[in-house]
Amino acid sequence: MVWEMSDGKFTGKVSVIEDTKTYGQNGFRKRMVVIEQDSGRFPNFVPFDFIQDSCDEVDQMSIGAEVEISFRLSGRKWQRDPNSEVKYFLNAEATSFKIISGGNSGSSDSQVSPGSDDVPYGEVFSSDEDPPF
Repeated sequence: MVWEMSDGKFTGKVSVIEDTKTYGQNGFRKRMVVIEQDSGRFPNFVPFDFIQDSCDEVDQMSIGAEVEISFRLSGRKWQRDPNSEVKYFLNAEATSFKIISGGNSGSSDSQVSPGSDDVPYGEVFSSDEDPPF
């Protein structure tokens, strides 16, 4: 059975903007942004990964800004060696974002799409490297 996932959208306020981190010999770059969504009783904090050139686009965001992030889910299997435990990772990889209010750019409703030079996770790390997550 084959499952297809379409891109999703998530709207909320920027709670955390991490610095860009670089991993591995290929210089894979990742930057996490956490979006807070008040869903009633408990707030929902969702981390989104911006990768490669899209890390630089995050500079347009600011803490407290309301944004809509388009994303795709990316799953990965990782095992250090054949005798070690298998681990699975699920990431929400940002594909674009729109600042609804409170952004650094001064204008609301601006759309930003990361570059197309993104490298898939599977091509960046071999099984003998530590996972970057």
